[in-house]
Amino acid sequence: MRLIRHSYRICFTAHQLTVRSISTKASVPPTFESAPSAIPSQPKRLRCTEVDENGDVTVRYISAKKTELTTSYGLVPRDIRKIELSTLSHIGTRPSTVLIHLFHLKVLVQRDRALIFDDATSPTSREAFLRDIGEAIKQRNAALAEVACERKEDETYAQPQATFEFLALEAVLSSVVTELEGELAAVRLPADRVLASLEDDVDRRVLLNLFGLSGRATWIAAQAELVLGAVEDVLDWDDSLAALYLTEKADPNALAKTVDDDLTAAESLLGSYYNALNEIVQEAQSLVSSIRNTQESASAILDANRNSLMLLDLKYRMGTLGLALQLGVSGRMRNLGSSSRDRYMLRIVCPAQADESEDGRASGSPITCLWEMEQDDEMRPGQM
Repeated sequence: MRLIRHSYRICFTAHQLTVRSISTKASVPPTFESAPSAIPSQPKRLRCTEVDENGDVTVRYISAKKTELTTSYGLVPRDIRKIELSTLSHIGTRPSTVLIHLFHLKVLVQRDRALIFDDATSPTSREAFLRDIGEAIKQRNAALAEVACERKEDETYAQPQATFEFLALEAVLSSVVTELEGELAAVRLPADRVLASLEDDVDRRVLLNLFGLSGRATWIAAQAELVLGAVEDVLDWDDSLAALYLTEKADPNALAKTVDDDLTAAESLLGSYYNALNEIVQEAQSLVSSIRNTQESASAILDANRNSLMLLDLKYRMGTLGLALQLGVSGRMRNLGSSSRDRYMLRIVCPAQADESEDGRASGSPITCLWEMEQDDEMRPGQM
């Protein structure tokens, strides 16, 4: 007869705690049931703010799935990767969407809405964009309403720049230029004060502050160059300019813009902001150049002062070494035991001590008397 024992084991799962009885034989080890699989993780979602064609914020701080972005906005997975990870400014065009990443602002623009990625956009840039696009759309609607009341056709508002995508693009460029100017002004004002203070005196703390401002100014210049390069890439290619006309693409009764059509509206819009960005780049580079020149001048002054201190230290060391050698030789010669005690040798070895001895004999000091007594004692045996 084989004995059977019952053992109780506690099994933990993700949501419950149960106690199960496992029947095992005396010679068979206990068996354990595999734990249930983990709960599938939720798909990653992006936090966004959507603006409609009327300038109203229809959805604030929503979460949009990647699949929703790819289907609703006509994007590809690599575009989502650029939105999440890329830090380089660029303007990408798709059949129904324009993907804009300039400085701290990431926006998807369509012909009737714009989507701002809050996680990848600074709050200042987001609020500036919402304010600018809201004001631009309200001004356009007010002008169109005035024209409609007068029942006149106004060709100005039939131009492509009055469409939503061009208003959104202008709002993006305006907010980016404003933020870059603010960043540059925040660095230029303290840099000018530091440069003016260094003209009078080179202070270590002021110089360290200048090093920090130099790094900040260099970063602003690099970011402005990236934004300028992104705008320039669109201006250089007619295909990219034609792809900005999203309203014409969506209208079945209108023909899509091609490189052979008039692209003056898009080119003039980007060209005006290209000039503004170019001025910011030139100012930032000029500030960086001034800071670097001042750093080089201050470094040269500090090097000269350090060399002077090193030369002075070397002189003191040589003087101290010479004095120590002189005192050591003179002390050694005075304490050297010898039967020859020629007083003229002292003048050859150490003139200063010889003069002191002459003065001592003249004054009749005890040391001189002792020295004369020693000479008399040494001369007596010879005389005897």
